[in-house]
Amino acid sequence: MTQLNQTITPQDIQRMHTTLCFDFGNTRKKVAVFNKDAIHRVAVLQDDSVETVQSLIDEYQPRKSILSSVIEHNVAIEELLAGKTKFHKLNHLTKLAFTTPVGKPEAIGADRLALCAAAVHYYPKKHNLVIGMGSCVTYNFINKYHEFLGGAISPGMEMRLKAMHHFTAKLPLVKADSNVPLIGYDTTTNLLTGAVLGLAKEIDGFVDAYKEKFGNFNVLLTGGDLVHLASHLKNKIFADPDLIFKGLYGISEVNNP
Repeated sequence: MTQLNQTITPQDIQRMHTTLCFDFGNTRKKVAVFNKDAIHRVAVLQDDSVETVQSLIDEYQPRKSILSSVIEHNVAIEELLAGKTKFHKLNHLTKLAFTTPVGKPEAIGADRLALCAAAVHYYPKKHNLVIGMGSCVTYNFINKYHEFLGGAISPGMEMRLKAMHHFTAKLPLVKADSNVPLIGYDTTTNLLTGAVLGLAKEIDGFVDAYKEKFGNFNVLLTGGDLVHLASHLKNKIFADPDLIFKGLYGISEVNNP
């Protein structure tokens, strides 16, 4: 009887524990590469082409993958990922560590489901308010019984700045900045103060209102505009720019055991 000697390299072991987590939002398409439960890399993708996704597969040779998408993405990549990895697409049929007792589960955005999953995974059996700052700001409340009760959706930072430019004749389009005065001294700073401090006060207002109703709870903040807002918030928060990816990884582990 012939015995085959097969050497398993450290690279082979690493690939066995590699997961690609894709997050396709309204503004950007991003991917996080996990080795076990640690993030190895986060990157912004140029597009959602088969060639782009194939290059990631060639480079990391992942065992698992998961996709969260709130856009009309290239569906061909789903077939590619399903053929090359243990693939899961986040949707209302996904197995979750929390329940959605209100509304229609199929109407909940994939990004919001991922944020809720992260909150339950890292802060179990506690009230959690997860605030995701993307094209829109989403407020997502999960109680200590792991029930997603809903929340709110409001315009994001870029949307606010673009709206003031688009719906007026003379106001310019300005870019978000964390360094804003309380009292704007010209058109640009007036716009920035209104958008940045206005959103910060909105977030603090929501947090204060939730405190009156639920008492103690965690506030988790994530998203691209985190850098512009964190210093202007009065309430204690846990800021984590990679929270949605951590949620996606946790969901992948449940649905791709």
